[in-house]
Amino acid sequence: MTQLSSAGQQFRHLELGLTSEQAVDMYKMMVMARKFDERVLLLQRAGKINFHVSGIGQEVAQVAAAFALDREQDYYLPYYRDYGFVLSVGMTLRDLMLSVFAKAEDPNSGGRQMPGHFGSKKLRIVTGSSPVTTQVPHAVGIALAAKMKKKPLVSFVTFGEGSSNQGDFHEGCNFAGVHKLPVILMCENNQYAISVPIHKQLAGKVADRAIGYGFPGIQVDGNDALEVYRVVKEARQRAVAGEGPTLIEAMMYRLSPHSTSDNDLAYRTKEEVDENRIKDGIPKFKQYLIDCGLWSEEQETAYAAELRKQLDEATEYGDKAPFPTPESTLHHVYEGDDRQGGMN
Repeated sequence: MTQLSSAGQQFRHLELGLTSEQAVDMYKMMVMARKFDERVLLLQRAGKINFHVSGIGQEVAQVAAAFALDREQDYYLPYYRDYGFVLSVGMTLRDLMLSVFAKAEDPNSGGRQMPGHFGSKKLRIVTGSSPVTTQVPHAVGIALAAKMKKKPLVSFVTFGEGSSNQGDFHEGCNFAGVHKLPVILMCENNQYAISVPIHKQLAGKVADRAIGYGFPGIQVDGNDALEVYRVVKEARQRAVAGEGPTLIEAMMYRLSPHSTSDNDLAYRTKEEVDENRIKDGIPKFKQYLIDCGLWSEEQETAYAAELRKQLDEATEYGDKAPFPTPESTLHHVYEGDDRQGGMN
């Protein structure tokens, strides 16, 4: 077994309050999100589905953040690349496949919205809408309600660095700072707002913007699972203690195109992508687990086979499930309508 340079670093997850079982579960969830993403890209290319927005390269921070939250009571407002996050808080591969196939049983929207518009009343995932950044003031509103009702929960919201330039972001931060609300804002800085590189978007750091609103801003390596876990866990502790919001800027890189409608090589080079692929946090976390004696290549092979089976079953189910009927358009429109159209 390979030994790391220090025993403290070797079992860092234990120092942070993660059990070894939880650390392994984190890794499995990262791989599940990656394999789901890769499968859906293939489905789109095969003409089985119409559209996909990928999150390849962003799974590590998403999963680590989810594990640092209270998955029994916190509220979540993810953005459209957060497959790793929503899987970690309780959505299933079948749920996501029903969404990408736009089927009636889709728990997010009954097959009515584009993929990536996550929503689940049961899991406290608040429905997102297509205009970017609108989820930020919504998260702040939920945090205000939590404070008023004296509930020990936080709202957690994610967005891209391009979204940090929108008015919704600044209005939400200002209100949250003034009222010291229990909200965690995590920017997944993947270096590109669709096709616009970071140096044409930002003159400084997203994290530094928190200074003007009176609360901490922290920049963290989004490929370092345990560091993201630590930062989000501490932000949650601050929030429930009444110390207000935290802005986290997780630095990462979008390895896939913006969406299946995008030719990313029109605005970046293959060499740039390959250079950043080396920094991918999933194999790094795998190696950490191997060094701790918690994972092996044999386990990797077995899990890959198990995951392939789960993906095959979810894909088949989503493909064969019925589409929503025209009449279902009117379901859930009026108060008191309890018809089940696959929506929450």
